[in-house]
Amino acid sequence: MTQTRFQIVGSLLRPTNLLAYKNEIEKRDNIQYPFYNDFPGYQAVEAAAVKNVIEQEKAHGLDVLTDGEYTKSMWHLDFIWGFGGVERYIADHGYTFEDHDGGDFETRKDIGVRITAPLSGKNHHFLDIYQALKAAAGDQQVKLTVWGAAHAFTELALIDHLYGPNEVYKTASELKQGLINAYKEFLTEYKAVGGQIIQFDDCLWELFADDNQQSFFSEENSNLTDLADDFININNTIADFGHQLGLKVWTHNCRGNYESRHAASGSYAAIAQKFLHDQHYDRFFLEWDDERAGDITALKALQDRPNVEVVLGLLSSKTNTLDDEDRVYRLLDQASAILGKDRLFLSHQCGFASCDSGNELTSAQEWAKIDQGQKIAAKFWA
Repeated sequence: MTQTRFQIVGSLLRPTNLLAYKNEIEKRDNIQYPFYNDFPGYQAVEAAAVKNVIEQEKAHGLDVLTDGEYTKSMWHLDFIWGFGGVERYIADHGYTFEDHDGGDFETRKDIGVRITAPLSGKNHHFLDIYQALKAAAGDQQVKLTVWGAAHAFTELALIDHLYGPNEVYKTASELKQGLINAYKEFLTEYKAVGGQIIQFDDCLWELFADDNQQSFFSEENSNLTDLADDFININNTIADFGHQLGLKVWTHNCRGNYESRHAASGSYAAIAQKFLHDQHYDRFFLEWDDERAGDITALKALQDRPNVEVVLGLLSSKTNTLDDEDRVYRLLDQASAILGKDRLFLSHQCGFASCDSGNELTSAQEWAKIDQGQKIAAKFWA
């Protein structure tokens, strides 16, 4: 198959019959991942939806396929829910996003995580998900998307404080090592079942940017440089291990994506050296769909890493209209002047349904936007 320079980040809008089950999952905390035994008929509906969306991806010319993330409820937590030693529960509050009018918007609340035993990444259900995806994809490339390790540690250790005298892990250092070991166990088994591409999704980088007015880190941490270095070291430990196994290791970064809303600002320019140059990924999916990402010249941080590819998220998955093509071509020209066309790809800034509810557009509008991305990429890289 001819390579296309247009890529999808991963998630696609769920069909109505699948959402009927997903909505029930959101409301119950007496069930544990992967939930199939709790809802008769759920697994069959999900499997049929996955096969259908893979065929749609093929029909629209995509060459690196996902399962639309239909097998997840949320872009990140399903991976942790699948670890041994983890329970999920409905918390008192969801995540805080910025609403369309600038006020606060709260997400779904089933985001609680308890650590009940040492973490284990062995026998993870994502291995079944990958194998089903690969079987349906045939000879086309597929990728699996999981929560970035440093983001996971930050949320578990610094936000939820899941360590201490009465916890499984007594210190943040013990929790970090336990989490890293679980990731390594998962990657080892993923490679063993034929995995080739792993994409780590992450939306906390901008919290280290000094031009992000929505960062909560500055309130509690006097030395953001040390915290950022620790964050990057965790990611690089996992990326390096993936490379040792022979995996292609990609990452996706955005500023939050929930029902067409975002969670943070902060430019890449403020964090480019550490979070672009110093992270050991093969391919970066980055977000530049609006002015919050800042100037695209932040890509200069990757000029001396010629083997690194960048997927420019110049299109928006949050809107229900087609994107401004003149703007996209202008930014593609600017980016190619910095890194060269052969290192670049085009995408939307994020998936269309990072969580089950999805962004505020229809399936027809979603595929029209994907077709637009394909058209722009075909013309630019002709």
